Amino acid sequence: MAKRSMIVVFVHGWSVTNTNTYGGLPARLRNEAVARKLDVQVKHVFLGRYISFHDEVRLPDVSRAFRTAVADELQALLTGGKRFVCITHSTGGPVIRDWWHRYYDGVKGSGACPMSHLIMLAPANYGSALAQLGKGRISRLKSWFGGVEPGQGVLDWLELGSSEAWDLNSAWIDNGDNRIAANGLFPFVLTGQTIDRKFYDNLNSYTGESGSDGVVRVAAANLHGRLIELEQEEPRRKPGNKSTLEAPQLKVARVATGPETVLRIIRGASHSGSRKGIMRSVNIKASHAKGRDVVGAIFECLGVSNRAEYRQLAETHVQEAAAIQADEMLETEDRLLLSDTHFVHDRCSMVIFRVRDDHNYPVTDFDLLLTGGKDNDPNKLPKGFFMDRQRNRVSSNTVTYFFNYDIMAGAPEVKKDDEVIRAATQGAEALGIKILPRPSNGFVHYLKCEIQASKDLLNEVLRPNCTTMIDIQLRRVVRKNVFRMTRMAGDSTTGSFKKTRPGDDFVS
Repeated sequence: MAKRSMIVVFVHGWSVTNTNTYGGLPARLRNEAVARKLDVQVKHVFLGRYISFHDEVRLPDVSRAFRTAVADELQALLTGGKRFVCITHSTGGPVIRDWWHRYYDGVKGSGACPMSHLIMLAPANYGSALAQLGKGRISRLKSWFGGVEPGQGVLDWLELGSSEAWDLNSAWIDNGDNRIAANGLFPFVLTGQTIDRKFYDNLNSYTGESGSDGVVRVAAANLHGRLIELEQEEPRRKPGNKSTLEAPQLKVARVATGPETVLRIIRGASHSGSRKGIMRSVNIKASHAKGRDVVGAIFECLGVSNRAEYRQLAETHVQEAAAIQADEMLETEDRLLLSDTHFVHDRCSMVIFRVRDDHNYPVTDFDLLLTGGKDNDPNKLPKGFFMDRQRNRVSSNTVTYFFNYDIMAGAPEVKKDDEVIRAATQGAEALGIKILPRPSNGFVHYLKCEIQASKDLLNEVLRPNCTTMIDIQLRRVVRKNVFRMTRMAGDSTTGSFKKTRPGDDFVS
């Protein structure tokens, strides 16, 4: 019986200038298929090349060009209902997701998507903390960069909390469950959480960040996200104070959870490099130890042909991820003639906050406080829970927080032989949010508000290895004195209103 031929397209990550970045993985897939005696022949392999290191090129430009490349190079092969498999690395994941969403995700008249399986290796689906460092600094990082200037256009997309990433991920959260099917798309995320210490940059702690592969956080790679919408209550006059308004409560308006997607954590894999890189380190020889896990996982993904199989694989890897993360929790670096260095790798969560008002204007000046305990106190959260905070430079109404999930949930004692590396932690009882926006007075202003700390909110917001987007809508208060009419007295049209004050009344 003739073997089924398979069309595989590889798409590299950001700043790559040579197709050797794919390492031995393309050849390994061919060799492995033969060694495994599979009825699949990896016959057509296309190595994608796209330009990301010029400032004028933005990520949607790359996805538009990919559309043309598919038509030019694959059209003759995609006959009789044939479809291709796409394997991406790093930024290649968002590129192909943008292409799929832009041209096939519910787009009228688009027809069936020619891609059946999207297998993403270490994808920056929610961005990367490194992207904010700037072109000059990031060009020196060996873990991501290959000696050329990074392009600002793609870099803007990759910065945590970018509006483009928000739109793509919120669309997936709302509609993705309807797209995972044999006639739709099967998406997979394969990522590591190992730091290659040879690539560590002492001037940039992100390259050694726990919960990441040195470039992309596990939570930022995972497609299984959540969207929570919070709305401020209607303003009202403060009792006993006619001129003061209040709207103290934030309320949950909507919670949307994306579909359970396959997340496979690859043991010992870092983002890049020939030593531990999830793609570059793969040896071309079938069954070789270097690359065995990632190649085996790819073939598992390729074996999925229906929704039931997809769900089963997703459930299997949830359990497997827990076991791998438990095994990799403690990393010990042996140092000759010096005491050992210990690194504790807890599971982490990422939360992206976006603050707007009810007229869709961005609120860019605000303080956001996280609270805990029954008294909604910022000091009642466990020590060590907070790992990082970044405000997006382009969309300054968006800020990303990185949490140590295990510290927030409560973690057992960590020991090495008889030595206690870290004592057990109790965890948080509740989580709340306070917003102190500015301006807080004047003709147009905002009012402070909060959502009371609770266990329910804690469980809604924080999940291990996941990202939650929280969209906060404040009330825009407009005072009536912004526009007044005065009855004309006689023939006079004069009358200065330069010193008009905001007044007590407000526009409903």
